[in-house]
Amino acid sequence: MDGRTVHLLDLPDEILLIILKKLDSVDVLYSLLNVNKRLDQMARSVNNTKFLNFSINNVQLNRFCCEILSQIHQNIVSLTLEIFSMKRILLACEYPNLTAIVLNNFLPDILLQYLTDTIEMEDVDVIMSMINKELGGWPVLKGSDWDESTFDFDRLMLKLSQYNNYIFYVVKTDVDEKNSSVRSIHYTLLIDKLDLRETVRTTVGNLSNTISFDSSNYIRRLYLLANISVTDADSVIVTAPKLLHGIASIIDRQSPRTMQNYMIWRFMMDQAKHMPKRFRNILQEYTRVFSGTDTEESRTITCANYVNTMMNLPVTKLYIEEYFHKDARKETTEMINNIRNTFITMVNQSTWMDSKSKIIAIKKARAIKAKLGYPNYLESDDMRKLDKDYAEYNFNLSYMPNVLSVMQLHSKASLQMLRYPIDSEEWSDILPTTVNAIHRLLGNEILFPAAILQTPVFDKDAPKYLNYGGIGFFMGHEIAHGFGDEGKEYDMNGNKVSWWTKATVNAFDIRKKCFIEQYNNYPLTQVNHSINGEQTLDENIADDAALRQAFLAYQQWAKTHKNVDKKLPGLTKYSTEQMFFLSFGHTWCTKMTDVAVYTYLLLDKHSPAQFRINGPTSNFVEFNRVFGCKAGQGNSRVKKCNIW
Repeated sequence: MDGRTVHLLDLPDEILLIILKKLDSVDVLYSLLNVNKRLDQMARSVNNTKFLNFSINNVQLNRFCCEILSQIHQNIVSLTLEIFSMKRILLACEYPNLTAIVLNNFLPDILLQYLTDTIEMEDVDVIMSMINKELGGWPVLKGSDWDESTFDFDRLMLKLSQYNNYIFYVVKTDVDEKNSSVRSIHYTLLIDKLDLRETVRTTVGNLSNTISFDSSNYIRRLYLLANISVTDADSVIVTAPKLLHGIASIIDRQSPRTMQNYMIWRFMMDQAKHMPKRFRNILQEYTRVFSGTDTEESRTITCANYVNTMMNLPVTKLYIEEYFHKDARKETTEMINNIRNTFITMVNQSTWMDSKSKIIAIKKARAIKAKLGYPNYLESDDMRKLDKDYAEYNFNLSYMPNVLSVMQLHSKASLQMLRYPIDSEEWSDILPTTVNAIHRLLGNEILFPAAILQTPVFDKDAPKYLNYGGIGFFMGHEIAHGFGDEGKEYDMNGNKVSWWTKATVNAFDIRKKCFIEQYNNYPLTQVNHSINGEQTLDENIADDAALRQAFLAYQQWAKTHKNVDKKLPGLTKYSTEQMFFLSFGHTWCTKMTDVAVYTYLLLDKHSPAQFRINGPTSNFVEFNRVFGCKAGQGNSRVKKCNIW
């Protein structure tokens, strides 16, 4: 060593380490690794390789990916990457201790593409592996390599059911229709929107005598997957047995290849929303044909909806804490009671229902259980029930395996309900985050989720004429469903018992013809079609009753709360009663594509939105009075249809 030059290797370790710490770790590794044993040890030290910032050129990148990373990958905790180097560095080796990645110079859309491309290709591999190993393969892909002698319809049905994926028939646990305090097995067709009211009650042991093909073994094996042993004596409610037999006959006539291709295709269409874009494009084209929608919803919305559906109660808890005020429950409870009392008055005043049926109808109306917002226990800070309900939800970092796992958990939970007692506080058939409401005939319940108790149909601080015209209509609609063509078959306890007298049934049948004729004559010029008055009958009668209930209930409230409701700025020319009807009409502002309207007319039991306004208002004399109309003028009918 002379006075002018200091050789790096001549420095003691302590000094050399201080110098290296002041240098960029990537530069140190590139320059010193594989020079000699002493420098290798220092360059590879944990402190020098924990945090690496890769802002390097292609020559350096090649050496790192081919030589250096494999020697230090176990030490790396954090990587700072740029767009051109990220893929090569991440694929160069595994990083077992990596906990953070910092991305420089990434635009959001480029980052999303990188992340989704990687995730989605993994999803394809997972699904295809499952199809080949568990479901027997997909003949359309395997071609002549697929052996039809391996086809086992019962096994494939069972396996798909295990993933909560029903193709032809649905087996589910639900409230027993004859005894709403217990549950039974329900066996039905998977046909969208079809009105299937014919049911036959049998047992697992006698099932083959009811539907002429033996499904008892399938049901036993399915429930056994959820650790539930089914006995010959367990009740089965079979819906539309003749249709079930007809579909079974069609299935029997198909070749194994046709059945395997069809069933796997159905499964893949259900999973397409989780798959890469080329798969989603196929689903989108299918959707476009039936709805006319050309745009795909964002991945963010798709994923959020999926989490909401599959893990709804935790999502609901977050939702109500953020968006739902507790006072809303108090106010909507008061509204429900007012509208219920109005309906009871309407029953008493009806001229077609005999006294015996009226007495039972009033008892049933008073017994209706209203569930508002969400299950009560979600208000509590005690998380034990949620923790218990979701104890088996264990996730890893791969998306598709998580999806498949959750599907199995949902199937298992549904089947296990067979041996659980009925909880009067539980929510079923509708999620609290759904913008809708339902009447559960089995149980005599009406449910109004937190998500519908929001603007524009409800606001706890809004004038009552807006709330009664909005959510009040929906409340009346769901109450009325307990007293129509279907509701007359279920008693006050939610058991399937016909409670109308023959005279009342005959009188109802005469009156309902008016509604059928009225709606049959509504033309939908958008698609040059008319409404099917038979198909939409029950909903049309409920709409008609709902508007009357909500308006009369508001009038009763206004009598005892004079001058409480104030007019709104810019709308002072309208009376409070007129504002009620404007609120009602505003609820149904809708725009649909031609294809969506046509599909809606074919399949839906509701009338299109404009006729859910025109129909009830045209029959209501109070609407005429409020707006100064005469019968036969404008929308007002001369021959008004009326049940309640």
